[in-house]
Amino acid sequence: MQASAGFRRLLGGLLNAALPPHCLTCEAPVLDQGTQCADCFRKLTFAAAPLCARCGIPLPHAGIGTCEACDRRPPLFDRARAALVYDDGARALLLPMKHGDRTELALPLARHMARAGTDLLREADLLLPVPLHWRRLLARRYNQSALLARHLARLSGKPCIPDALRRARHTRPLGELGAVARRAELEGAIRLAPRHAAQVAGRRVLLVDDVLTSGATAEACALALRGAGAAQVNVLAAARVPLL
Repeated sequence: MQASAGFRRLLGGLLNAALPPHCLTCEAPVLDQGTQCADCFRKLTFAAAPLCARCGIPLPHAGIGTCEACDRRPPLFDRARAALVYDDGARALLLPMKHGDRTELALPLARHMARAGTDLLREADLLLPVPLHWRRLLARRYNQSALLARHLARLSGKPCIPDALRRARHTRPLGELGAVARRAELEGAIRLAPRHAAQVAGRRVLLVDDVLTSGATAEACALALRGAGAAQVNVLAAARVPLL
């Protein structure tokens, strides 16, 4: 183990010497590959307490417990957490990964997620990424949530099943829709592949996503997993849209 760690440090040093590292989100020099400069790092807003105990949305002050939305209608998943608040700092990492083929950004994002979701990862029996419809996957060539899930699996030592969930039909973009319209659009759109049903039954599942907005997609996934007998469904996202 020590020899392996020493070899990785040596390899990292050689890589840094051959390819001087630059910030992930600008051209500023940094000490190590895969990191951000101090200015860019300071632009990140970490999703820290106080948070809704259920959906993980940032709350205005401590002592509230759960947000008004969860009080009115508890989500179908058990708990959700995110590493970052979805603002300009988070977008500088997430948008290039999602739309610009910057797949190397998945690992640093997964590291932030692993810190934010320590408890969820400890409880999880397996990790499942939120799926893309095959048309969108064909256009993008990769599922950003699956990239994050694979890195989280390596960081946590938990198994990941990247193709367990699938989009049974193509849905329109959800960006302009409200929470109710999102849930209606996703009704019946996500299903569990039958060959993976036995692996989900009775297990504690951690869903992995890039951005959590209204939670409608996570709920559609949770509904499919509950139907297969999952004992628990939690959600871990790279970023959370602050709806309050």
